[in-house]
Amino acid sequence: MIRRKERQSGEKLTVRTILEPTLFLAPFLIGLILFTVYPFINVIIISFKQNYKILTGAFSGFGLENYQAVISDPYFLSGLKNTFLYMLFVVPIATALSLLIATMLNGNVKCKALFQTCYFLPMVTSITAVGLVWKWLYNYDYGLINYLFSLFGIEPINWLNNPKYNLPALIIYGIWNMIPMTTILLLAGFQNVNPQYYTAARVDGARSLRIFFRITLPLLAPTIGLTLIINMITASKVFSELFPLFNGNPGAAYSLYTVVYYLYDMFFVKWKLGRAAASAVILFLIVLVLTMIQLFIQRKWKNY
Repeated sequence: MIRRKERQSGEKLTVRTILEPTLFLAPFLIGLILFTVYPFINVIIISFKQNYKILTGAFSGFGLENYQAVISDPYFLSGLKNTFLYMLFVVPIATALSLLIATMLNGNVKCKALFQTCYFLPMVTSITAVGLVWKWLYNYDYGLINYLFSLFGIEPINWLNNPKYNLPALIIYGIWNMIPMTTILLLAGFQNVNPQYYTAARVDGARSLRIFFRITLPLLAPTIGLTLIINMITASKVFSELFPLFNGNPGAAYSLYTVVYYLYDMFFVKWKLGRAAASAVILFLIVLVLTMIQLFIQRKWKNY
């Protein structure tokens, strides 16, 4: 096989032909090993170390105590529940709204560039600044959302101080925050759809709604599947949105723990590194399983 490839390409395999591309890839591979592979493996190892001390590296032994402590911790279970509910609502709603926006932006609409700028603006804005704006929108006394509710005779909602409404407030903020990136990905998917399909469908007298469900949606299936996976992974890491909304706390009365906030609390506040690593590994395994399920469903979804 090697000799056949040499004859076809007209080049011989030498040390230089092998070493040269390796040297070009070396900076990337070294960075990947140092900042991704090694920390990933180290976190798994730390999760099995009992009473691990980061400053000295000392630990009392290996075992499953960290995992047992995390699984039995009500704060972690609460964080797991809140993270799951956040993913369950944010991912499908944000993807559906982004698909609607991308469909409109892909057509011939007036002021198209202006609408694209408005939809993509959150991507270039600091999440802290955006969070402070949303904190003002949710304000009980003079927030814009409660003011709009008052126009319809609805009583004001204490979004940020009532634990009952903390999760809905976070979900609404999360949907708005996820739409720009999802819209970009779906717009990129629209560029791969051959316009001849639409022309042929219109010649046959197909209506716009039928074209969307019979042509656009099936051909966008791989892109939609990709966005669902990316959005699910992003939603599972919900953390930074909590800081500006709730002054760095996980909701009112600490009722809005997420898995990543629990990890942060164990690592930076309580210095229980073993438990923090164990919670990270558990989150990784859950996301991995959900991703595999989505990939399996996507293979069955393809109908073209």
